[in-house]
Amino acid sequence: MAGQAQFEELARQLSAVGAVKRDMGRILPPDCPAGSAAVLTLLGRHGAMRMSRLAELLSVDMSVTSRHVAHVADRGWIERSPDPADKRSRILRLTPAGARQLEELSLRTSRLLAERLSDWTDDEVGQLIRLMTRLRASFGDCRSGLPRQGAPVVEETTRTPAHM
Repeated sequence: MAGQAQFEELARQLSAVGAVKRDMGRILPPDCPAGSAAVLTLLGRHGAMRMSRLAELLSVDMSVTSRHVAHVADRGWIERSPDPADKRSRILRLTPAGARQLEELSLRTSRLLAERLSDWTDDEVGQLIRLMTRLRASFGDCRSGLPRQGAPVVEETTRTPAHM
């Protein structure tokens, strides 16, 4: 097991990831802030869902989720339709315009990562992906659908913005 000094250095490095996330946020279109991008990404990855499930995946409360959903719905990127099982609930799904916006976000993110990691080998990028996936699983990231302890390492193959 790693020692105290290694965990302290890991904590410092993880706090520096905020700078990476901020840089990635700068490439978002002005009308698509990070919360909106997260909504589009999750709907693209998981398909149609209720707002309560989206809030769970976003790890935010319903009021924050409602604001994000209203923002993307106002732009025509998602549609809200009655849930056939419960007319009081709404099912959220990407529209064709939302799918196009998600593709644009993915392209912007991929370009930035390709630029910033241009001196990395394919193996190094793959290793980073595997380690970050494992780290998220160790913390029980609800977006991956994995349990906290003893979670298997999984590879995500869906192209989505990495700022999630």
